[in-house]
Amino acid sequence: QVQLVESGGGLVQAGGSLRLSCAASGSIFSINAMGWFRQAPGKQRELVARIISGGSTDYADSVKGRFTISRDNAENTVYLQMNSLKPEDTAVYYCNVLLVVRWDSGAYDYWGQGTQVTVSS
Repeated sequence: QVQLVESGGGLVQAGGSLRLSCAASGSIFSINAMGWFRQAPGKQRELVARIISGGSTDYADSVKGRFTISRDNAENTVYLQMNSLKPEDTAVYYCNVLLVVRWDSGAYDYWGQGTQVTVSS
């Protein structure tokens, strides 16, 4: 069993900051990638940021320069520092982890329960 526990969402004014965290626990052999997606009402879920095992990062164009993803390998935790938040950043943010549970198994996606981020104008 694998569990993802997210925290850090909330309500903030435009221009403010929030930090999301997601801790993975359970039967984990290795983690290939960790990231954050978001889904606003009436829209499709989209990638916000991702960090792979080698440390490379990938960001949506809309958040480049404002958001920073980082990872604590020892704690299997991924963070998303969100600065200069805009009302259009309002969404439910989901943690996503691509991991291997056994040495002889493939990699599978796991999702967190989602945390609401609301940015007021």
